[in-house]
Formats: sequence, C-alpha cells, structure tokens
Amino acid sequence: MAVWIQAQQLQGDALHQMQSLYGQHFPIEVRHYLSQWIEGQLWDAIDLENPQEEIKAKRLLDSLIQELQKKAEHQVGEDGFLLKIKLGHYASQLKSTYDRCPLELVRCIKHILYTEQRLVREATNSSSPVGSLMDSMSQKYHQINQAFEELRILTQDTENDLRKLQHNQEYFIIQYQESLRIQAQLSSLATLPPADRQLREPSLLSKRATVEAWLTREANTLQKYRLGLAEKHQKTLALLRKQQTVILDDELIQWKRRQQLAGNGGPPEGGLDILQSWCEKLAETIWQNRQQIRRAEHLRQQLPIPGPIEELLTELNSTITDIISALVTSTFIIEKQPPQVLKTQTKFAATVRLLVGGKLNVHMNPPQVKATIISEQQAKALLKNENTRNDSSGEILNNNCVMEYHQTTGTLSAHFRNMSLKRIRRSDRRGAESVTEEKFTILFESQFSVGGNELVFQVKVSKSPLVNHHYSILQCHMWDNAFAEPGRVPFIVPDKVLWPQLCEALNMKYKAEVQSNRGLNEENLVFLAQKAFSSSSVNPEDYRNMTMTWSQFNRESLPGRNFTFWQWFDGVMELTKKHLKPHWNDGAILGFVNKQQAQDMLMSKPNGTFLLRFSDSEIGGITIAWVAENPNKAGERMVWNLMPYTTKDFSIRSLADRISDLNHLLFLYPDRPKDEVFSKYYTPPLCNGDPMLDADGDFDLDDTMDVARHVEELLRRPMEGQWSGHQS
Repeated sequence: MAVWIQAQQLQGDALHQMQSLYGQHFPIEVRHYLSQWIEGQLWDAIDLENPQEEIKAKRLLDSLIQELQKKAEHQVGEDGFLLKIKLGHYASQLKSTYDRCPLELVRCIKHILYTEQRLVREATNSSSPVGSLMDSMSQKYHQINQAFEELRILTQDTENDLRKLQHNQEYFIIQYQESLRIQAQLSSLATLPPADRQLREPSLLSKRATVEAWLTREANTLQKYRLGLAEKHQKTLALLRKQQTVILDDELIQWKRRQQLAGNGGPPEGGLDILQSWCEKLAETIWQNRQQIRRAEHLRQQLPIPGPIEELLTELNSTITDIISALVTSTFIIEKQPPQVLKTQTKFAATVRLLVGGKLNVHMNPPQVKATIISEQQAKALLKNENTRNDSSGEILNNNCVMEYHQTTGTLSAHFRNMSLKRIRRSDRRGAESVTEEKFTILFESQFSVGGNELVFQVKVSKSPLVNHHYSILQCHMWDNAFAEPGRVPFIVPDKVLWPQLCEALNMKYKAEVQSNRGLNEENLVFLAQKAFSSSSVNPEDYRNMTMTWSQFNRESLPGRNFTFWQWFDGVMELTKKHLKPHWNDGAILGFVNKQQAQDMLMSKPNGTFLLRFSDSEIGGITIAWVAENPNKAGERMVWNLMPYTTKDFSIRSLADRISDLNHLLFLYPDRPKDEVFSKYYTPPLCNGDPMLDADGDFDLDDTMDVARHVEELLRRPMEGQWSGHQS
C-alpha cells in the first residue's frame, strides 16, 4: 500500500510530525500530487557521500520538475487554474533551490519517506483506531493486489496453454495433410501395373495406418487440451468476477458514498488514482482473456472436432462480454458533481470520467457525452429499460462535451464548464408531496467503442437527486445524502431513521455549514431530541432507539409553531455561519438551551450573568437571557430574555457590540467577565473630534444616520422586550 495514502490517515501528534516535514524546502502539495512518482524512484540507490552520484541526483531533480510541469499543464477548469499556477511555481522554486546541490534534494526526500514510513509503522502497530483502520486498509489492499497477482499467473498460464494448443494443432494439420497425400498416392496406384502396385501399396497402407492412428490419438489430445483450457478460463473468469465485485461493488460504491456524504459536510471523497489503477488492471486482464477465448474459438473453427467445446466457448465468450460490459458501464462516473440545488439561468459545472478509458483505447475515438435533466419517474423508467430517450424534464444549455484523454495522468474525462438550466418542466403533483420536494437528476449519456468498434456500449450515469431552487428544499439533500444506501436505486431513501443516525448527520452538516471544528455535543443533541420529539427527558439513552420520519423532519410543523424541525435547525446554521461563527468557536454561545434550562442555570449566579441561546419561537434568532433584580418587587430576582436578534439586526450592529452596549450584562455564564470574552470583537471607537464632521469639517449625513439608527435600536429593545415576558 502506498505510504502517502497511509500517511494521510495519521492523527494527533503523528499527523503534526508528518506535516512538519514539509515547507518551502519541499512543499506538501508536491508530495501529494506526485506521490506515486516519488515512491516509485530509487532514492536509496544514491550514495549521498559520493560526489559522483550527483549526476543521478540531477537526473531525478530534472524528472521531478518535468513531472510537476506536466501535472500543472493538465489542470483544467476553474478549480485547476490556481493549482496550475501553484504547481508551476513549485517547479521553479525546487529548480532554484536544488539545481546546484541536487544531492540535497535526495537527502530531503529520503528523510521524508523514512520518517513517514516510521510514523505509519508506529500507528499501524499501535492499538489506536487509526492503527486498526490503517491495518484494515493495508490488509484489504493486500488482498486485492494478491488477487491481481493470482489473475496474472492464471492468465499467463492459459496463454502458455493456448500457444501449446496452437502449436500442436498446427502440427496436427500438417500430419492431416500428410494423410491426405498418402491417400492420394494410394488412389493413384490404380493406374499402375499390378506388379508396381503390389510393390508400393503395402508401404503406403502401413504409413496411412500409422498416420491415421496418430491423428486419432492427437485429435483426442487436442480435445482434452481445449477442454482443459476452457476449464482454466472458467476459473479465471470466476476470479475476475469476484475481483470486479470487490472493486466495483465495494470500493467504487464506497467512494461514491463518501462523495455523497461530502455533500453533507463529510470529509472529501478522496482521489480516484488507486481505483483507476485497479480498474485498469481489471480491464487489461479481462481483455487479455477475451482475446485468448477468441483465439481458442478461431482454432476450433479452423479444426472442428466433435464435442462439447463449442458450447463451452460460446458460454465463455458471453461471460467475458458481460464482465467487460459491467466494467465499462460501472466505471463511467461523475467525478465532480453538479450542485444539488439548481437555479435557472445560473452557470454550473460537472466532470464525468471513464476509469478504463486509456487501457481500452476508448480515447482513440473520443466519445461525446450529453447531459439532460430528467424527473424521478423518468429515472426509474430508465432502470427498467423503458424507453424514455426522447423525454426530458427541462432544457440545459451547453450540455454536450467531448471526452479528452490526458496522457500524463491516463485519465479520460469530459469537463462541462458552462452548463446552465434554461427551464424546468414540473409534473402535475397532487397529494402530500409538495412541488418543492419534486426531485430531478442530471443524466449523462455516451457511447463507447472498445477494441476498434469490436464492442459498443451505451453508458449512462446520473447524479444525486437535485431540485430546482427553493429555500425549503435543502433538507432533501441532507436526508438523501445521509441515509441513501450505498449503490441504491436512484431516489430510494428510507422514510425513517434512528435518532443517533440523524444526530450524526446533523452534526456533520452543522460543522460543514458553520465551517467550525466545534460540533454538537451530547447536551446539544439532547436539546434537539427534546425539540424533535416534544420530550422533557434529559437522558440520551431514552432517544437511542427512537426513530424520526421524513415527515417529522420537514413536513410537520413543531408543536405550537409554524415551522418544521429542519427549518428551525437550518435557521440556526445560517445565523451562526453569517454572524456568530467566532463566538460559537470561542464557546461563548451555548445556543441549544431552552427557556426553562436558561432560568435554572442563571438563578444560581450573580446578577448580570447572562447566556446566549437560540430562540425557540423564531427561525434564525438568538436571544440573551440574564439574571437581574425584579424592578417591580424588591428583593426578588428574575431571569429576563431579550427579543431575539436575527440576521437583519446583526447587519446593523454586531452581537459583540450589542453586548457591549448593554451595561447590565456583566458576566458570560458561568462567570467570565464579558469584556474578557467579547472585547476583541468590539468595533473600535471613532477617532477624536466630532464624528458628525468629515475630514473637511463638513456635516456627514450618512454617519449621522448610522448613529441615529444605532440609538433607535438601543431605545427600541428595552421598550419592546427587554423587561417583558415575551416568549423567545
């Protein structure tokens, strides 16, 4: 298994040690994008103490720079533009650094590889989850590579047997021609005088008998060879099917699953280089065996011998064609997914790729890919092979693209850079499902010719379900991405899921949307469970076996509210992402606390202690709760709640500044002085002088209006809710 793949699984101190190996002397991006090339060079073969080895080192430096430049040249699209510049810069930087001392480059890379191997070894040998994961991955990759080696040996064995069969058959045909020649000579004896015939006939009859006996024996031997070869091919094809199942139904499906979860904020799905190398090995092995089976069929046609071999070869040819068909159609994938929410007249991009395009020479006749938008019903009809070819549910501009082959990377892909949804045609929906939940998908279609038009495949691949733009439909994707089974039928997704599963998805989505490492803790998730199930239990175990339906998630309003659970949660994410991210990261916002909990927490604290919690009554709102004296009853303390602040409020004045404005707020729960927490976010005070006058001493109306709005805001808050019992 490649060291770099394992190194990327490191965590904690081991990860920091690995990261510290890189810098301006050798950027980590170079290690990442040239990992296979770097690990394929014989760095240890160079003696660093021998100055004469500098020539070898210089060669490696030049090759490294060439590889970087090639990698840079093949970056395409908007995402590739910056990378192209960066890799080109690194190539110039490395040349400048090591051109006069190439042995230092070798020393540097040897040290990096040695340290990475040590860190990986230590992690693998430890009992940590990382070690176990890497050990499991290493074992899995070892099994795959071991199976490829077994297939290589089997294929070589059948190749040798086929050559032997061909040689024996050619010799058989020569002897058969000899028997015909003898028979012709015997026939010609009839024209000779009896004396001459008697003289020559015994010898020819003896020769004929000998040759015919040999031909009979050899025909049986050839038949056994043919049957033996067919049985070996059956064994090879069985192993090929098994290996292909592991790679396509396990590894590729898992990659697609990671790609799906990445849409919910999960980790990136990872590169396709290893998967492509496996698929290419499959393609090579399948094609070699197919050619062998065709040669065996040609030999049978050249010399027909009665027996079961004809039926066997027909079956083998059918099986190998099925295998290669499955490989080609399954490895036509969407490498870069279009967005899951599309707006009409808005440009979007996508990339499709064929993982076996180079090895099967598909690029010799560059295929064209077409993108169309189809509905859920049309997608399901396609799966049943029902004819919907002329149907679409809308119009996409710039929806045709020719696949391009990149020699350096060996990738065959089509980059749709400027697609645009011109229009969408909706179905006439009736019943519970709203129009905002109507799903579509983009279908990518192409036709591949394999082996010089020997085989032609119609291929189709569709993206994850998408919808036309609407505020409330983002939840479709979170639910679909999180809970669709790997390799599922398109649009089929569970109607209900266990609460712990939903918690995991919500936490992943929250961290991704807010772009924070601080996710949802157990207390936050209990709060969400209480909200989702209208429960008062604070025990997480009480929710472990509970299920939530799609309808509860985003179709039914929460009790006493006019919004759904998802709409409330999505509002919290939007508010935090836009205005509260630094305070959430600092831990200043408890957020997921209800009104009663806030009261219980604050009543035991000194007056002026406050906390920040998300509003229960308003989507995308946050309120300040604090403890203070009751002005209407001496000696009594109460917890007060401000009316919720929303995005509109924070576009006028930030949360930190609002907290600074409120002098009765003294300590952030439990006991931190508010200035200690928020002062670094306060807006700096205005410069000395009259803030109403500009640099020339003239009256500035805009600044005056800003201050007026600020004063109005300060006056409005206490009047409307600061000292009220307003529900928040």
